[in-house]
Amino acid sequence: MIVFLALLPAYVLSIFYRSFLSVIAGPVMTDLQIGPAEFGTLGAAWFITFAVAQFPVGWALDRLGPRRTVACAMAIGAAGAFLFATAQSAWPAVFAMGLVGIGCSPIFMSALYLFARTQAPVRFGVLSSVFIGLGSLGNLAGAAPLALAAQNYGWRPTMLGFAAMFLLATVLAAVLVRDPPVATDGSGRQEGLLQGLRSIVRIGPLWLLAPITLSAYAILATGRGLWIAPFMTQVHGLDAVAAGNAALAMAITMTAGAFIYGALQKRTGRNKPLVAWGTAATGVGFALLALLGERSMPGAVVLFAIVGATGFTYAILMAHARLFFPDHLVGRGMTFVNFLFIAGAAMVQFGSGWFIAAQRALGSAPAVAFANLHWVFAALLLGSTATYLFTPERKAG
Repeated sequence: MIVFLALLPAYVLSIFYRSFLSVIAGPVMTDLQIGPAEFGTLGAAWFITFAVAQFPVGWALDRLGPRRTVACAMAIGAAGAFLFATAQSAWPAVFAMGLVGIGCSPIFMSALYLFARTQAPVRFGVLSSVFIGLGSLGNLAGAAPLALAAQNYGWRPTMLGFAAMFLLATVLAAVLVRDPPVATDGSGRQEGLLQGLRSIVRIGPLWLLAPITLSAYAILATGRGLWIAPFMTQVHGLDAVAAGNAALAMAITMTAGAFIYGALQKRTGRNKPLVAWGTAATGVGFALLALLGERSMPGAVVLFAIVGATGFTYAILMAHARLFFPDHLVGRGMTFVNFLFIAGAAMVQFGSGWFIAAQRALGSAPAVAFANLHWVFAALLLGSTATYLFTPERKAG
């Protein structure tokens, strides 16, 4: 399918850029002379700009089509990728990560838009899960392979290599993406940006979906993207490459989880039970990390791997939300939901950095600080699951 050829390389890089910082945390923090709070801000910058960009991206997908939307945004992201690799202090690096966030913002949404507009609804969840699963190769690249490359060549040359790949992916997407016919509402008109957003926020089930959308992916992305490697180095004394291997184990199970959720959705034709059980299991996994993560290094790796497998409900939750959108609002509707996913990740990444810094200021040992963070994660996941249970499984009527 042309969507995979055109957008999958870009999506692999998008996944990489939301998860790579944990593995090179040590040299980046040393080079840029920053602490945990600033490091959290660095990670959050990608998610903040990505989230804010979802509103113009949704409008552009519905009105201009995915080809121009992706090409323009990714050109900005490529510039940011090169700037990050050469940044000499914290704020230029934060700015660069923000540009990369803009560049990545339309990639997955464009794929979902094309799936929704060109494929039968029953195939949407499966195609989305397969796309995410294959895109998760970026998660794998941002683990042990990145740690080895950074150790052998330095983090800056390594990131320059990824910047060059981002530029190539931009050209590939611009050349191969094809726009579907423009969709209109029942009157034959297209709703404007604000009018479309008003129509979306009136969809009641979305507000029951909101808590789990804000927290589930955010916590998984923060655990994998920011804190697994610092946890393994500071609590269990691993070196950077060994911590990268732990991150790789979690990345592998996240990839497997995406495919497994897609297969289960295809087999059962249901989204809600998969999301509810998966998110609850992830909450329990973080609670076990809080209780037992300090006691055993292999046990902690296994628990992070379990969390990765159970927590990657992103595509299935997106497929559930898709059921509530009419065709002429598919682009804006899905980007609104994705805004919630990514805005949640921005808040959790930013907040977790300050949380760890505050714990350190209070004199807490690393094991205690991370255990407290994992308790917060567990509470948010279990609480949001309880709210999600009230969401209707399908659109009324």
